[in-house]
This record gives sequence, structure tokens and C-alpha cells, in this order.
Amino acid sequence: MNSALPKSIAKIIQSSLRCVPSRFCVSVLLFAVVCSTCLAQDKTSLTISAAASLKDALVEVEAAYQKSQPNVEFSNNFAGSGTLAAQIDQGAPVDVFLSAAAKQMDDLETKGLIAAGSRRNLLRNTLVLIAPLDSKLGGFQGLVAGDVKMIAVGDPAAVPAGQYGRQTLLALHLFDKMGTKIVFAKDVRQVLTYVETGNADAGLVYGTDAKSSSKVKVVATAPESSHDPILYPAAVIKGSRNQAAALKFVDFLSAPAASAIFVRYGFTIATP
Repeated sequence: MNSALPKSIAKIIQSSLRCVPSRFCVSVLLFAVVCSTCLAQDKTSLTISAAASLKDALVEVEAAYQKSQPNVEFSNNFAGSGTLAAQIDQGAPVDVFLSAAAKQMDDLETKGLIAAGSRRNLLRNTLVLIAPLDSKLGGFQGLVAGDVKMIAVGDPAAVPAGQYGRQTLLALHLFDKMGTKIVFAKDVRQVLTYVETGNADAGLVYGTDAKSSSKVKVVATAPESSHDPILYPAAVIKGSRNQAAALKFVDFLSAPAASAIFVRYGFTIATP
């Protein structure tokens, strides 16, 4: 409980103490404490575990939601979807999970960790090959060239973008030719940072990540047929202590106001 009284209530107390009998002052004080307690209890905190590629867009979506739901507060945990799913499986206190792939959500649902009827398919994305602005890289086939020393990819064990990247390189018959060039990153944003800073000559990220940076360029887009569909599902976690509030927020993620924000960041809306 927040013990600090709102300024308006504090002013009432100060005014009352100067001009009324002591017993009435006690009543006013008790009333103020009760009001303060009620205000604190009205606050709902939702813990959101979301794929790192959603970070910028989701923060803006949450701000839009709070305009109509000012008593809802958000605590965000952004990471690779596999890492987040493992945390939930181990009992982490999470209200809503947004994954960058269906697999992680499927795994949690199979284990009975998703609230029934709460799952929604929200968004789609693309996979792109990026390079520093001054790079001469011309496409995926150029990755085998000698001047490409390091290629950043999300760790396929925990990062869906890494899984899609590996599938793409295999489909294009390039993966076995990469040798020691590939360096794995903890999430797609770390891949982006490696390329932005020149620590990697190329990287595989989502189209939305590339759009967010002025320090990289898109060299090529992976053919959709080269990898699994890039789908972002959302769901309420069964162990959530705020299931009603969490479900209301998940519903908002598909509302026109939220969809407009996601589209502005480069996502496309998934078919329900």
C-alpha cells in the first residue's frame, strides 16, 4: 500500500486541524487514510513478457491503452521468445505473453500454462538481411564471399528470428558454407546492434527491426517460402493474478488503435 496521501487530501487534513475539534480531526484523518488505501488498491499492475522485436511498438501501445485505463501499470520483460517461455514454464509471475513464433506459445499451451480462450494471433513480420550502410553486400549469395567475416543471427535455441534465419540459410543452400562466420546473439535486437556498430558484416533480423535503425540497410528480404510463417501470438498466462485485466489488454492489442501503431512500426495484422 502506498502510504503517501494525495496532495488534495493532505490539504483537507491541514485545514481541518486548524479549525475543528480534535475528535472531528481524527475522523477526517481516518477518512483520508481510507481514501488513500482505495486509490492504491485501484491500481492494477500487469507484467508483460514480450519478444524483443516488439519493444518499441508495444511501449507505445501500452501508453495508448493507459489513456483510457489510467489505473493500469505495466512492467515489461523483453527477450527472446524461447527465453521468456522457459521463464514462464519455471513459474515466473507473468500476466501476458507475446511471442514472435507460434512454437513457444504452443509449448506453453500444451503444458496447460495458457488461460483457456485467451490466445490471439496478432501480427506478422518479414525476415531481412541487413548490413552496414557502407557495405557492398548484394544479397544472400554474397554471404559466402571472403570479405564477409561475421554474420549475426539470433540463437536458434531461444530466438525465433534465429530459427527463421537458419531455415532460410538452409533453404538457400548457404548454411553449410558459413563455417565459423555465424555468431549467435541472445535476441534480435542484439543482432541489430552488432551490425549497427560494425562488429558484424551482416545480420538477419525482422523487417521491423531494420526499419527502426538509421545505421543499417536492408540488402534482401528472405523469401516467405524459405522459412516458417512469422506469426506473433499473444495470450494470458493461466497463473496470472489479474486475469480479467490481462484479458482486457490482450483484447485491446487487436483493437484498431493498437493495430494502427503496430502497422506504423512495420508489422502487418494477422488474420484471426
